[in-house]
Amino acid sequence: MSDESRWTAGFTSTKMFGATKPDSKIKGVQIGTITYSSRSMPDQSAEATLKYIVDSGISAIELMGGPVNDWARKKGKWDSSPAAAAAAAAADGNGRGGGFAGGGRGPAPTYPVVAGMKVGFGNDQAAGQWNGVACPATAGRGGGAAAGGQRRTRWRRCGRGPQTPEQIAAADAERKWRLGLSMDIFKDLRKLYNDAGVGIYAVKDLRQDTDADLDYTFTVARTLGASHVTLELPAGPNATKELKKLGEWAAKYNMLAAYHSHQQGSMTAFNDAFEVSKGNAANVDLGHFMAATNPGGSPLDFLNKFHDRIASFHLKDRTTVAHCALNLPWGTGETPIAQILQTVSKNKWTMPGSIELEYNIPEGSDAVKETAKCVEFCRKALA
Repeated sequence: MSDESRWTAGFTSTKMFGATKPDSKIKGVQIGTITYSSRSMPDQSAEATLKYIVDSGISAIELMGGPVNDWARKKGKWDSSPAAAAAAAAADGNGRGGGFAGGGRGPAPTYPVVAGMKVGFGNDQAAGQWNGVACPATAGRGGGAAAGGQRRTRWRRCGRGPQTPEQIAAADAERKWRLGLSMDIFKDLRKLYNDAGVGIYAVKDLRQDTDADLDYTFTVARTLGASHVTLELPAGPNATKELKKLGEWAAKYNMLAAYHSHQQGSMTAFNDAFEVSKGNAANVDLGHFMAATNPGGSPLDFLNKFHDRIASFHLKDRTTVAHCALNLPWGTGETPIAQILQTVSKNKWTMPGSIELEYNIPEGSDAVKETAKCVEFCRKALA
């Protein structure tokens, strides 16, 4: 049996998941993951993605556009012709979160813990190295493969130049098809996930070319059971205008637009978003915050100050820029993951924490096994 068929066989009912449903709510803290964590797995369908989640022991998910659109195209009588494929590619690009290219493996320097050298938050290691290994030349540039992470290549229109008339026509055709979909399709997807013990707390598949696209985005997310839509934190001269519109649109649906941060994360990075609309929130990455260029504080500082504006947060174990801005297996970097989880639990805050698997997967393992290790780390931290 091929890898693909092994993962998708038997998806006609939830019985395949067994009698025991996952439960990753630990000491009041909902541990989830984002489907980006399983990007290196062989099948990216909605059904296979669900199996990866369940096999990781996770009961809540930030669902990206890939699985959502896969399901819609299978259930919504999508035209599978080459022209339709071009429309789908254009639509996923406009969706800002429809999917990411790139694997979860690759050669990278290793930074094994050395006797006598402290790791974790507040360690005393010298700058320019980590565990006695000098920083690679690309360190501090976003945690790319050479720095122990995987560089993302976004499937989106930006950087490709103007669309051709054919591409525009294809995208318009996809939009017409998409806006005609019955929400029953997404109710069924929600039921599939819920019956397997998995709740959907966020959807990352924003479409905003037209007002109808925005209505579709938030209607689908709400139908799936999400409380917020996630997207990258806007930048540039039109950022404030975009933040205001998205926040107002989210509020119209009694939801939140939650913005994700990378190394631009800081104590002030979300100020404009918070100021212009109560419909805006943070989908802050507290791991990337650790490796931020100019954070102005620690991940714990951000969490304590803005906890009431955080819809959900991402977790990964990174090191500071001074220590190479690495992306490492949990427990070997500097992000105070345990303290973050303990703070959320102690204060009875309800925002989910999303495991985002970005460190290089060891030979003989896979994304599901590594995500399960992260869940176990959380259990021990909250024991």
